[in-house]
Amino acid sequence: METNNISESGIPKRRALGKGLEELFNNEVIDYSAVEEKIVNETPREEIEMLNLDELRSNPYQPRKNFDEEALKELAESIKEHGVIQPIIAKKSIKGYEIIAGERRVKASRMAGLTEIPAIVKDFNDKQMMEIALLENLQREDLSAIEEASAYKKLQETLVLTQEELAKRLGKSRSHITNMLGLLSLPQDIQQQIVNKELSMGHARVLSKLQDSEQQEELAKRVISEGISVRELEKLTMEPTIIKTNPQKKKQEKNSQYVYLQTELSEKLGTKVTIKKNKIEISFVNDNDLNRLLEYMNIEVEE
Repeated sequence: METNNISESGIPKRRALGKGLEELFNNEVIDYSAVEEKIVNETPREEIEMLNLDELRSNPYQPRKNFDEEALKELAESIKEHGVIQPIIAKKSIKGYEIIAGERRVKASRMAGLTEIPAIVKDFNDKQMMEIALLENLQREDLSAIEEASAYKKLQETLVLTQEELAKRLGKSRSHITNMLGLLSLPQDIQQQIVNKELSMGHARVLSKLQDSEQQEELAKRVISEGISVRELEKLTMEPTIIKTNPQKKKQEKNSQYVYLQTELSEKLGTKVTIKKNKIEISFVNDNDLNRLLEYMNIEVEE
C-alpha cells in the first residue's frame, strides 16, 4: 500500500504520470533517458517508497532476457558499499509491482543480499510500458544489431507506425531504420553470428541486400574464415559467380543485372524489392506498411 498518498476514505490514490510526462510521451521524439530523469527529478523524496524485492517482477514487455553477469556482480558490490543511489520506477499490479525501469538494479540488489529497494510508483498504460521497456533496451551499450533491429520491429508493430514515423519517433534516419529491419530477413545462423560479433554491422548490411539465403550463408562463412572487409564483400556481391553455379542458380544469375536497381529501390521504398521475369515485386509486412507505400507512390485507393 502507498503510505504517502492516501485519500480521506483511506483508499490509496493512484498516482498518474503527471502533465509533464504526458507531454513527453506525446512529443514527436521520445527520449527514454529524459522520461526516467524527469520522473526521478520531479518526485518528492517523501514519495519514494521502499518495496520488497520479492514483490517485484519484470516488465512483461521487456525484450531483454540476458544480463551480463560480471556487470551485475560489479553493480552488486557497489550497492553493498553505497546502497541503491537511484530509485527504480515501478507500477502497482494485481499482485505486487511491475518494474518499469531499473531491472539491473533489482537483480544486483538481490545479489547484494538486500530485501528492499527504493522505488517510485507511477501509473503507466500498457502502450507506455512497452514503449519505455523497448526504449530502455535501446539505451544499452552492449546491444547487438539484431537486438536493436528486433526492438525497432516490436515498436513499429506495437505502436502501428510506418518506418518513416518510427524514425521520427526515435530521432533516427529512415535509412538507418530500413537497414536495421533488413537484418531480420537474414538466416538465423547469420543473425547469431552478428550477435556473437563474428560479423560486423557493415557486413550484415551488405549480406541483407542479397536475395539468396545460400549465397548469404556462403559469404558469411568466407567473411569469418578469410577476414574479408566490408568493401571487399561489396565487390564480391556484384560478381555473378561468387558461388558455384548449379541449375537452380541460373535464374539468380539472369537477374544479376538488376541487383543494383533492386538495392536502390529497396533503400528508396524502405522494403524488399525483387526484379525477375520482367516483373517488379514490392513486399510489405502489413496493411499499415502497404498504405505507407501507396502514399509514397501517390496512389489513392477508393474505399
